[in-house]
Amino acid sequence: MSDTQKHHPLPQIGDAAHVQKIMNEKIGPISELVNLGGPEIPMEVEGARTADQKALVQKIIQQLLSIFDPEIPLNIYDLGLIYKLILYPTHAVKIQMTLTAPGCPVAGDIVAEVKKRVESIPEIPAAEIELVWEPTWDRSRLSEAARLTLGMM
Repeated sequence: MSDTQKHHPLPQIGDAAHVQKIMNEKIGPISELVNLGGPEIPMEVEGARTADQKALVQKIIQQLLSIFDPEIPLNIYDLGLIYKLILYPTHAVKIQMTLTAPGCPVAGDIVAEVKKRVESIPEIPAAEIELVWEPTWDRSRLSEAARLTLGMM
């Protein structure tokens, strides 16, 4: 493990400070583009208008922080694999996400895990997870924490 990794670990499940920072700085009005995955390509969040809805998005982010890519030891959120999150008035959720490579052998497993984790939140009656390939994922989507962990800064 490099010195960078020792001093700058990725946020783990339950790292409320990381999630709260994102919520305070990034989650705003409906359809606001939110730079959660990297500097060049923001994630779009729709439907988080009230404090309760923003708190629910925070719970979703906490769940996404707990799901790790099997080939890269980073969570899917900091990898920038989440492109869009829609929170409906009924609290149903739709997430558009991608993978680092189209030929990922565990694509179905990751999508199923995202659905399972998001639906484990009591306020969410259902989650639809859509796997998309446009735009293509690239390293520019990595969060600052991911870049530090991978020694790219």
